[in-house]
Formats: sequence, C-alpha cells, structure tokens
Amino acid sequence: MTDMTGAVLFDIDGTLVDSNYLHVIAWLRAFHEVNHPVDAWRIHRGMGMGSSQLLADLLGEEADRIGSQAKQRHSEHYLRAAPLLRAFDGARELVTAVAQRGARVVLASSAAPDELERLRSVLELEDAVAEITGGGDVEAAKPAPDLIGVALQRAGVPADRAIFVGDTVWDVQACSKAGVRCVCVLSGGISAEELIEAGAVAVYEDCQTLLRELDASLLASVWS
Repeated sequence: MTDMTGAVLFDIDGTLVDSNYLHVIAWLRAFHEVNHPVDAWRIHRGMGMGSSQLLADLLGEEADRIGSQAKQRHSEHYLRAAPLLRAFDGARELVTAVAQRGARVVLASSAAPDELERLRSVLELEDAVAEITGGGDVEAAKPAPDLIGVALQRAGVPADRAIFVGDTVWDVQACSKAGVRCVCVLSGGISAEELIEAGAVAVYEDCQTLLRELDASLLASVWS
C-alpha cells in the first residue's frame, strides 16, 4: 500500500442500483401530465444530470413555468415505482471488496435527499461506506464538478488518489472538470464508445464484471 489511502467514489443511480429506467418512466408521465410531452429517449439521455439541468434542457423556456410542477409529479411517480428498485448483481459485493482492500468508499449521487434515502435502503451498505454525498450537498449537480469536489473533501484525498465509478457521460464530464479518473459501467444504457469518447478511462459491462476484474482494474491503483 502507498502512504496515502485512496478513495473510490461510486455513483448510485444506474451504477449500483437499477433505477435509470424507472426515472425515465416517472419523467415521461410527469411531462405528459403538465401537457408538455417529451420523447422517452430524450429523457434517457438526460439521466445522470441534476434535475434542474434536465428540466432546462427538456422544457426550454417552459422550465420556469412548469418545471417545479413536473419535478413534483416525477417524485410522486418515482415513489410509487420504488418497490421495483434493486441493487445490480455484484454491486454490494463490489463496494464491499473495495472497502476491504483499504480504499475509502464514498457514495456520490445527484439524487435528492428523499431519493437518496431510498437508494441507501436498497443498497444496505452502510458498514462498507465511509461517506455519502447527495444533490442536497451542492448548488450545481452533474455535469458540474461540485459533487465530485465535495466527495473528495469528505474522503480526505486529492483528485489523483481517487477514481469515480459511474454510468453516464455526465459522470465523466463532472470527473474531467474535477481532475478525477472515471471508470464506467454499461448498466445506465449508454454505449461504451460514447463513454470513452467523453473521457472514461475504462468501461465494464456491469458491476459483476468489474468485481471479477477488480484487482487488475484501475481501481487497484488507489490501494496498491
């Protein structure tokens, strides 16, 4: 081990928990109910960014008028779909394995406080996690680097001793701005080619694949 223990920062939605498509359906219904239908594929492309940015991108000038109403409708639909949330195969084992190797584990999500609590209850990983950050801890969510910066502060490590594990181009962009390497999984529904083009340093099919190759992966650089 090096003199300074490193950290692995994990996104949750779409990375550790199968939630992205529940969000898509919740937003799809929300936009329909505020009389501003949005194509599902466009909603999916916005997964991983903060809700304010997503609303601005998808509603344009209408965001100020109906954005808060759409956000509330999304929360209601997402809450009703919450029983369908599940940790991806290998997700818990991956986080636990990283913690056992001596790295500090930080869950770094853009989720609102109430959504973050549901995700934490799904993961059941409190013993393996050193710190947790959420959308309520920053003014600007991903793709801004603020969340990554807070996660680094709480982990007590510099950017070059951390790796972020995510699933969207917004994760990669936020990491690039913060100077943190980003490893991605495909479970968020974004192609490997697009993630690599955005700047991901490695892409794995899913958590289970990353777990199987953990000690040969770039994550090992923060504890070896």
